[in-house]
Amino acid sequence: MTETSPLDKATTQRLVVLAADLAREAGDMVRRGRPRDVVVAATKSSPIDVVTAMDLASEALIRARIAAVRPDDGILGEEQGLLPGSSGITWVIDPIDGTVNYLYGIPAYAVSVAAVTGPPRPDAWTVVAGCVHSVADGRVWTAGLGKGARCDGSPVQVNDPVPLAQSLLGTGFGYTADRRRGQARVVAALLPQVRDIRRIGSAALDLCTLASGGLDLYYERGLQPWDLAAASLVAQEAGALVLGLRGVPADEAMTVAGPELTVRALVALLEDLDADRDEPADPTV
Repeated sequence: MTETSPLDKATTQRLVVLAADLAREAGDMVRRGRPRDVVVAATKSSPIDVVTAMDLASEALIRARIAAVRPDDGILGEEQGLLPGSSGITWVIDPIDGTVNYLYGIPAYAVSVAAVTGPPRPDAWTVVAGCVHSVADGRVWTAGLGKGARCDGSPVQVNDPVPLAQSLLGTGFGYTADRRRGQARVVAALLPQVRDIRRIGSAALDLCTLASGGLDLYYERGLQPWDLAAASLVAQEAGALVLGLRGVPADEAMTVAGPELTVRALVALLEDLDADRDEPADPTV
């Protein structure tokens, strides 16, 4: 938490408050509006990578609220893409992170809202404020750059490092067969070397659970900017190191998070396993 915000403290705090207000309002709509039977509105990377009507409605609500109070800001959302702005601030939105859980009524899905400065690209922006709202149980994680992380107003902190053999890991899986084959290979190699592995089904909740001490480490291949923006700031402000493999930042290829000592050990193991590689059905492909 040594990095300081490129914005003044008052502006950063206002963005944190707004992110939380937006996430809560969208979360209320998602929670109240869930029908008994959720209908799939579309698919993305594969037939099992689903979008529901509520994903679309949640993002539309957040976009409308931002346009009303900060019309010069840009917006990048999972469902509707990038709307450029002129203020130097862009909002990064995941309207429902954990859509498959939402689809099946499993109470582990979240609304994620972050504010970033700089060009609207993960390799160039700085996340300055963020909120992850766990819709089903109402928990709210917030963070501002250099201001720490909180859950429901109380400070949170990652666990102290413990050996990998005593570490509880969180992870997730992609939606294409090649990616899942690769991820299954990695899980099979990791499982005998760690305490256990959990799959919550929401990357944002994984990272926030890590921030609150409910996981010791987290890794996942395939995360998108809206999966990472708010939750990665929460984790970092709670004391986690968040990075990728082979000396690059956390990105779609791989995200690893936790206390620095054990993150370094897990990164080395994941690199040895080529965990940032998919597994075609034909190994000669």
